[in-house]
Amino acid sequence: MLELSRFYGIVIRLHYEEKEHNPPHIHAKYGKEAASIDISTGEIISGTLPTKARVLVKEWVLIHSHEIEEIWETQQFHKNKPLE
Repeated sequence: MLELSRFYGIVIRLHYEEKEHNPPHIHAKYGKEAASIDISTGEIISGTLPTKARVLVKEWVLIHSHEIEEIWETQQFHKNKPLE
């Protein structure tokens, strides 16, 4: 998994060769908890995150959704800015 971003102790990753796995999603890890997050909605598909981490991840996903979708489709990886 490639790291897209890191902020406030949250690590955002993307499986580089997982284009076939729909819906398009990222993986967020905070401490011992992790979740798969839908790129288009920012909602958790599977797993869990604490409420504060979930809110921050959703905000980050919605800000960067177009960039993440482009990475998903083209498989041309680049890091995204953290949430500030």
